[in-house]
Amino acid sequence: MNIMHYIEQGGVIMYILLFLNIIGFTTMIVKFIQFLLARAKVSAVADEIYATLEKREREAQEVLGKEIVTEKMVSYERGLSTVRIIASIAPLLGLLGTVIGVLEAFNAISRLGLGDPSVFAGGISLALITTVGGLVVAIPHYIGYNYLISMLDKIEAKLSLVLSERIFR
Repeated sequence: MNIMHYIEQGGVIMYILLFLNIIGFTTMIVKFIQFLLARAKVSAVADEIYATLEKREREAQEVLGKEIVTEKMVSYERGLSTVRIIASIAPLLGLLGTVIGVLEAFNAISRLGLGDPSVFAGGISLALITTVGGLVVAIPHYIGYNYLISMLDKIEAKLSLVLSERIFR
């Protein structure tokens, strides 16, 4: 099984899916490393936030702390929407390839008739390849996105807990 052969058979849609796959996996890897580093330095980030809070009045610290944590989480979340979008549109692009392939098969049949199955086999092949390509791109991106969101939620919860402990010490 030669992957490049399937990509070439799938045409433009497969190249788009390949491009999206590269972008999505690169984003997931970068975010995974960023989250691992963030998880390892939650205490340092809490220290940084706490230092900022010490400059404010004591009664406003909890509210301000939550706002700062939210700002920090927003910066961590940057890029994840790309992965979510790729997971969402990849099957749609695969479906588009399916429709184009079936359309090509019917066009070939209408031009040359049903006498030779190879006439419409190329269109059916395109339809199946792009469907598989779309799913192959979408499934790991969907799993990766959900895993990274879960990591981010845990970091936020831990950061909020550490910060609360320091405020009410």
